[in-house]
Amino acid sequence: MSTTKNLLVELFVEELPPKALKKLGEAFAEGIAKGLRSAGLATDRSAATPYASPRRLAVHVSAVAAQAADKAVSTKLMPATVGLAADGSPTPALLKKLAALGADASVVPALQRRPDGKAEALFLDSTAQGVTLAEGLQKALDDALAALPIPKVMQYQLGDGWSSVHFVRPAHGLVALHGAEVVPVKALGLVAGRTTRGHRFEAQVDPVVLQDADHYARQLEEQGAVIASFAARRSEIQRQLRHAGESLGLAPIDDDALLDEVTALVERPNVLLAQFEPEFLAVPQECLILTMKANQKYFPLLDANGRLTHRFLVVSNIRPADASRVVGGNERVVRPRLADAKFFFDQDRKRPLAARIDGLGKVVYHAKLGSMGERVMRVREIAREIGGLLGGPALAASADQAAHLAKADLLTDMVGEFPELQGIMGGYYARHDGESEEIAFAIEDHYKPRFAGDALPRNPTGLAVALADKLETLAGLFGIGQVPTGDKDPFALRRHALGLIRMLIERQLPLELPHLVAAAFKAFGPQHGQAQAELGYFLRERLVGWLREAGYHAQEVEAVVEVHPARWAEIPKRLDAVRAFRALPESASLAAANKRVGNILKKSEEKVAPVAEAALLHEPAERALHAALAEVAPRSEAAFERGDYTGSLQQLAVLKAPVDAFFDSVLVNAEDPRLRANRLGLLAQLHAAMNRVADLSRLAA
Repeated sequence: MSTTKNLLVELFVEELPPKALKKLGEAFAEGIAKGLRSAGLATDRSAATPYASPRRLAVHVSAVAAQAADKAVSTKLMPATVGLAADGSPTPALLKKLAALGADASVVPALQRRPDGKAEALFLDSTAQGVTLAEGLQKALDDALAALPIPKVMQYQLGDGWSSVHFVRPAHGLVALHGAEVVPVKALGLVAGRTTRGHRFEAQVDPVVLQDADHYARQLEEQGAVIASFAARRSEIQRQLRHAGESLGLAPIDDDALLDEVTALVERPNVLLAQFEPEFLAVPQECLILTMKANQKYFPLLDANGRLTHRFLVVSNIRPADASRVVGGNERVVRPRLADAKFFFDQDRKRPLAARIDGLGKVVYHAKLGSMGERVMRVREIAREIGGLLGGPALAASADQAAHLAKADLLTDMVGEFPELQGIMGGYYARHDGESEEIAFAIEDHYKPRFAGDALPRNPTGLAVALADKLETLAGLFGIGQVPTGDKDPFALRRHALGLIRMLIERQLPLELPHLVAAAFKAFGPQHGQAQAELGYFLRERLVGWLREAGYHAQEVEAVVEVHPARWAEIPKRLDAVRAFRALPESASLAAANKRVGNILKKSEEKVAPVAEAALLHEPAERALHAALAEVAPRSEAAFERGDYTGSLQQLAVLKAPVDAFFDSVLVNAEDPRLRANRLGLLAQLHAAMNRVADLSRLAA
């Protein structure tokens, strides 16, 4: 068996796109490791450690063999009747096939005859020599590069002036070390060696000659001034940010995406403290934070109350003895950005939100759905309806006013520069215009929740407008056939649906979903029956997925959703009731009986009314079931009406014995049509009583 050593592969390139670097590094490492495992050169126990810096993609793979083990190969040749003559001699067809495989007639006696379907076939058993590391790594490298999730490919010429290469960035070096030995592979016009490059400005040695695969990260850090590991570099930046903030009693803003991007921009992170003029803090902090993060990749510092301070942190890629010039340069760069934000804020406040609303009529929302002004009118109509349901005329009027102003900030300079601030700026400008905090918060919150885990609107007005905004979007786009398909959801309708679900359930809103959907489509006019049904189904599918992710059992979710509860705020209580019911010893038998009852009723040729005449109950078991239902059903119904779903279901436990006895001794499909109809009516009564909270048949094994 071939001895194993650790392997290092590095591709040295020009600066990679920062937002893609993390994925590129992970994909490169996984691609190489997968190729080596496929070739038999590495096993599932071989650990692949990815490295990714602005100018390199690399992977360290442990326990890689110099050559894969030989493999036993069985090659099917042809049916035996075709390959061998009657006397057992090889036919010309068999000899031709063997020649194509590099064999001759001498192997015929060793051929194996084995069944292959209906006939017997000839097989050539042989041993295939395992691939060498050079062969296996070459294929793994080629496949890994071809499969990289490159956002945009560029074309560049090689040094010969003739050949062209397509890759994410020009590549200038390739390293492949198996232990201390170079593996002779090629890629992108490069031949593998053992040298790489360190930091552009601060490397102590250039080039860095790698000792072996295991010294890669250490040599790069000590000689090349580069932390090659993305994870280690990210952790170091976090440590420095936290330390710098704590020294001032402040905290850097928490932003994983920004941290990943900055990690992809530097090879030797050095966190420096800078500041701007305190007068800029008169601008809403969201504006300042966004411009510092988006444009400059700075980390703003917040005080203990989460308020922005005039200090911020810069992650530099160099470590000069005197960092004052680096700090001063960054302070000079950020000042015009903050000045622009202040200018936009001052200019926007010169014109009230209400004065901008007419301009929304000139902004196209969707070619088939009209202007943004028309959309605002629809959202207002839906918001008034929801506000009235939640809080009567006063809340309806408040929701209408907030919906009227909610989109006006789209025409402000600040939102034009920073679209991420829509809603947020509307809240600030509404306060400046003299609107109440209720209205300002509603304008700010009406896009919420923007993403999974985002906060929900803070007040009833905000909830009404946020619901209306999402319902209008869903109804409008379903109405014109823009339904999400597969992984395509260009209008983020799944996100809108989940936001709607969260608000209804987490805020325990006493609203009925069918009424909300109908109100949304009503705002677009008549003739939307099919789209309305499709949206209802879409929302239920999202609800099922959300509940499953929340930890509810699939059968429990299916049982509750199947009865189509109108008020989704009650669904968690129903699910808890079903879970408690499943814990009862009688539940399995009752669920199975419920399923049987449902099947019997479905097979009935006529619609069965849930009514049974006592005079037609002849058998003792059916009279006992009728009596038990007469006693249990009212108690279960009363608990249901009180919202005590657990109590409602637990009342049903006493029905187990009479239900079992009924099915043991009563023939439902009696020859007498009156008896048969009466027994079906009794079962319909039982079915109705059992399935108020949930469809218990869904709990049957």
